[in-house]
Amino acid sequence: MEIARRSFLAGSGLALAAAGSAAAQAPPTAAPPPPAQPAAPPAPAPATAPQPVDWRRIRAQFALTPDWIDMSAMLIASHPTAVRDAIDRHRRQLDANPVIYLEANNRSLQNRARAAAGQYLGAPAEAVALTDSTTMGVGLVYNGLRLRYGQEILTTDQDYYVTHESLRLAALRTGAKVRKIPLYEDIRSVSEGALVARLTSQITPQTRVLALTWVHSSTGLKLPIPAIAAALVPINASRSEHDRVLLCVDGVHGFGNQDVSFAGLGCDFLIAGCHKWIFGPRGTGVIYGSEAGWRAALPTIPTFLDSDAYSHWISGSDPGLANAVRMTPGGFKAFEHLWALSEAFWLHQNIGRGEVARRTAELATQLKAGLAAMPHVTLVTPMSPQLSAGIVSFDVAGMSAHQVVSRLRDWKIIASVAPYARQHVRLTPSIRNFPHEIDFVLQAVRAMAA
Repeated sequence: MEIARRSFLAGSGLALAAAGSAAAQAPPTAAPPPPAQPAAPPAPAPATAPQPVDWRRIRAQFALTPDWIDMSAMLIASHPTAVRDAIDRHRRQLDANPVIYLEANNRSLQNRARAAAGQYLGAPAEAVALTDSTTMGVGLVYNGLRLRYGQEILTTDQDYYVTHESLRLAALRTGAKVRKIPLYEDIRSVSEGALVARLTSQITPQTRVLALTWVHSSTGLKLPIPAIAAALVPINASRSEHDRVLLCVDGVHGFGNQDVSFAGLGCDFLIAGCHKWIFGPRGTGVIYGSEAGWRAALPTIPTFLDSDAYSHWISGSDPGLANAVRMTPGGFKAFEHLWALSEAFWLHQNIGRGEVARRTAELATQLKAGLAAMPHVTLVTPMSPQLSAGIVSFDVAGMSAHQVVSRLRDWKIIASVAPYARQHVRLTPSIRNFPHEIDFVLQAVRAMAA
């Protein structure tokens, strides 16, 4: 992996992605025969320092309009070269001979995407289901959980519409109750310990699900999910499997810019779209589930990915417990996008998850520090990287969030407004951006003081 990564950073990401694709499909080669005589031990290789990432080469993979500064990675992404090429390759094959190409490739290419997604977060492919978006994934998980009448789903008043609405529908269907609690009184005083204590103190014997968002799209606050998961361990120790608290996380705004594995997060479900920070094909998403999580869920949409699905249907036999394959919705869809998902994960793998996280934090910190120094600006997102990721939210005195976004568009800067009752301006620097672009954005915001 390190050799591949160095090759990528020194050259074209497209070439490496193509090589990765070929390697993924190539049969294993036979091991070479042992030498006839013992060979002398090789001389130790000289130590080489890791090569720095050439971020200009990374930016060159995206066909973004060069005279605009796009700081809305958290909405919908431009595809990098490898993803665009993969989509085009699959589309041309589908157009040329759709039935033959679909029959020959659909299941294997979806499983390749599951394997790439699993490798990215250090999880087995068997833990990964494929969806069309975060919204679909959230709906599938919360409406698929085996909830009993009187059990409780605990969430916060800071969570997003999709979570709240999915939980409301799940409660109507199952008889479970949804309880929303305030996560904090003042975001300026939040701390990891206070957040963990606030959530765990609200868990009751009836609480079956803790439904959270990793990085809030309104304020940019990042919850300490690993610490919350650790705090649930003693709570769950004395509970039966059907009563243990399941930690379910909408992770879309940490997925693709944070350096943590699925096991490191410690949650039962991590749900995310892939067309934001992962820069994957539009209309793709994933669900990572723990063994306990999958056992607690039922599929909602029939799958085509399970090779035994039709035999169970014809024979009338029980397909058994839910798993990631059965939770992957079937149906005819934009297959060329779904199949090209692997290339997006390979791009991140070859840059390095840690490098992406560091770059995102550096740019976000530069932006937050500049905004915090302006008297007419109120920074909403916590300054600490431990409590924030790539979303930077703020207010400008005397202007609505929509007015600020409109003014930034005059400067050819793409920002967005958080779609909540309390609206903030959002800028989301990513690995496609540069420090000098942050300086230009700060100049534009500084000019609003007048």
